[in-house]
Order: sequence, then C-alpha cells, then structure tokens
Amino acid sequence: MTAPGLSRHSSWQALAALCVGLFMTLLDQSLVAVALPRIREDLDASLNQVVWVSAVYLLTFAVPLLVTGRLGDRFGQQRVYLVGMAVFTTAAFACAFAPTIEWLIALRALQGLGGSLINPQPLSIITRIFPRERRGTAMGVWSAVAGSTGLFGPVIGGLLVGTVGWRAVFFFYVPLGLISLVMVSRFVPRLPRMAARIDLVSALVSLIAVLGVVFALQQGPQFDWAPWIWGVLALGALAFGGFVRLQRRIGADALVPTALFAHHNFRLGIIAVSTLGFAVYSVNLPIMLYLQQGAGLSAQVAGLMLVPMGVLSVVLAPYAGRLTDRLAPGLISRAGFLLLITSMTLFGLLMLIDAPVPAFLAPVTLLGAANALAWSPNSAITMRDLPASLAGAGSGVYNTSRQVGAVLGAAATGAVMQMGEGTVSFGAAVGTAMFVPAAVLLIGLAAVSGFRADRPG
Repeated sequence: MTAPGLSRHSSWQALAALCVGLFMTLLDQSLVAVALPRIREDLDASLNQVVWVSAVYLLTFAVPLLVTGRLGDRFGQQRVYLVGMAVFTTAAFACAFAPTIEWLIALRALQGLGGSLINPQPLSIITRIFPRERRGTAMGVWSAVAGSTGLFGPVIGGLLVGTVGWRAVFFFYVPLGLISLVMVSRFVPRLPRMAARIDLVSALVSLIAVLGVVFALQQGPQFDWAPWIWGVLALGALAFGGFVRLQRRIGADALVPTALFAHHNFRLGIIAVSTLGFAVYSVNLPIMLYLQQGAGLSAQVAGLMLVPMGVLSVVLAPYAGRLTDRLAPGLISRAGFLLLITSMTLFGLLMLIDAPVPAFLAPVTLLGAANALAWSPNSAITMRDLPASLAGAGSGVYNTSRQVGAVLGAAATGAVMQMGEGTVSFGAAVGTAMFVPAAVLLIGLAAVSGFRADRPG
C-alpha cells in the first residue's frame, strides 16, 4: 500500500532522490578501480595494499547489510539513509586527503559502512510508497540507474584520473552526496517505524557469520587457501547455523523473521538474486582480461567495447519493469536469465576459439539486454508482496544474498582462471571461466520459473 498522504507525483520524486544514492554507492566499484594504479604509484603502496583499497570497501559494505536493513525498520528508513549518506560523503571527502595508503584503507572501510547503511533502505521505501501495480515500473527505473554505473564508472574515472588525478575521484562524491542529502530530506517521507527492537545477539552472530564467509571467499585466492582461511570460513558457517536457530527462537523481533520465507516468491527471488550476483559481478574481470591481454586492445578501447551493454541495460530496464507489472510473474525474468546464460556461453566459446574482436559485440549486446530483463523483474517480484513490517528485513536479506553471491562468483571464476593458467592457452583458461557463471545461472532460471501470481494466505 502507498504511504498515507503520498501522491503519485510525490512517490516518483522520492524515487528520484533515492536513485542519487544508489548511483553513488554502485559507481564506486568501477570508479575507484580505475584510480588504483595511480594510487599505488602516488602512495608507494604494495599490490596487496592497493587491492585492499577496493576489498575493504566491499567487506564493510556487505557484512552489516542484514543489520542495516533492520535498522531502517527500527529508526526509520529515511533517517538511516541520511546518516549513511553523511558517513559515505564525509569519508569520501577525507579519502581525497589521505596522506598514506593505511589512512586510505581505513577511510575506505568507513565509506563502505556508509554505503551499507544506505543500500537496503530504498528497496524498503519503494515497497512502501508504491502500490503493488506500479512497483515493477519503479524497480525498472531503479535497475536502469544501477545499470548506468557500469557505463559511466570507467568513463568518469578515466577522465578524472587522467586530467586531475586520483584524489578527484573521491571529490566527485561530495557534490553528489550533498545533493542526495537535500533531495532525500525534502522528497522522501518519514514512514512509520515497523520494528520494536533489534536483537543484539542476533546482530553480533550475523556479523560474525557474514564476515567469516565473505572474508574467506574474498581473500582465499590471495592467501592460496591457507588452513587459517578455511578456519575462518568454518567459523562463518557455524555462526550462520547458530544465527538460523536464533531467528527461529526469537520470532517476530528476529533480525531475519522466519515469516519472510512464508512468501513463495521471496524464497525463490533470494535464490535467483544470489545467482545473479554470482554471475554478473564475476564476468567483468575475465572479459576485460581477454579483451586487453588476449585480443591486445588498450584499456580505453576495451572499455568502449562494453558501451552497448551499458546503454541497452539503461534503456530497456524501465520497460522491463513496466512489463513485469502487466505480465505473468517470471515471464520477463525467464527471458533475462536465458539471455544471460546464452551471452556468457557465447563469450566462453568465442574466447576458446580466439574469435575476431568484432564478434564479441554480439554477446556484449545480449548481456546488456539480459541485465535489464533479469534484475528489475526479480527485485519487483521478490519484494512486492511483502508486508510493510517485513520490508526492511527483506531488503537486508535480498542485498546480502546478492553481495555474498558476488563474492562467491569472483572467487570461483578467479580459481578456474588460475587453474587453467600455464596448462592451457590464455583464451581457453578465460573462456572456461565464463562457463561457471553460465552453469550457476541455471539454478536461478529454475527459481524464477517457479514464480507465481498468488500471494501466501
């Protein structure tokens, strides 16, 4: 149900305000990556240290998501969003003045925490301010903005680093952050709070669980899967088991209420978004590696090769969301997953045979269309039937599932490439890695094929 007193026009104003924050937090992953070589040179950093500039952001972004989603229920989504944006923007401003690599890593950790406070709130707000019949359209716009970050990140990053320097990348966030603070304060309503309290034991156990799993998967390849990495992973798995038992015992005040999983489409959507995170966030590295090292393209030309993907994703996502509101649940999602599988399989085959560069425009184009057809319908169908009281918790679970899937995908794809290195040709090693996300997406395809129109009673 739409928030009381909120007109159709006002709900779209609120969405526009929220999209500014989404653009910032997701842009970071591609924007900062462009600056890493210059950061390493300027701050005399080791390779491991410069890797942590990105890794620590993703770590502090992903780990608290279950908690930060519930914080929105407890203290109000708008208020938590504003706090997160203030932290994110302040940390970014401080990053621009970081005197050493150690200071930069610490400030990036703070920036990731700000992003974690921001990220779950918009899905909860959209679920509460848009009526069910318009949520797909709203999610489509949301996904279009998310897709645009992959297009604009490398372009903006390259321009800033090449003309001003790497510190300009962090200054770039400051005006956007201030605009977001003003717009959200003005246009996003303060919705009624839905949670009486947050169970602190559950919060602590969830942090240990997600931290253990994400850290181990993220850093395992770097440390050659040393025994202590497996120990951290085991600790995370044990904590996860304890967390599940806690949630069952606590009931309605649980960090992840078991009532969430009474919703058929939510259960399936969580499986699907995990596979989407696994696949979509893991393929950029093998694609860029092949285009630059295998095909011999410059970084600039390789980046331009991906422009059709970004453009199609941005253009088609709103229409995909609108169709989701009108057609049978899962129809658009199935098309998106099938195109994703086709695109990644085609990438792998073309890499295996060392195909001419123009041939890669076909899977690039397919990937752009697939992203539009997969992401926004999945978000809309997964979240739209949740009651307002479960929106924050559901958003936290949804975003956490996506991020953990992304870490799993990066680790798995990287492992396959490393195993092939030195034993088969470069194209074969990278191409084989592309088949891994394609195979995992079959699980997601099965999940979205089970979406249904009826709501749980």
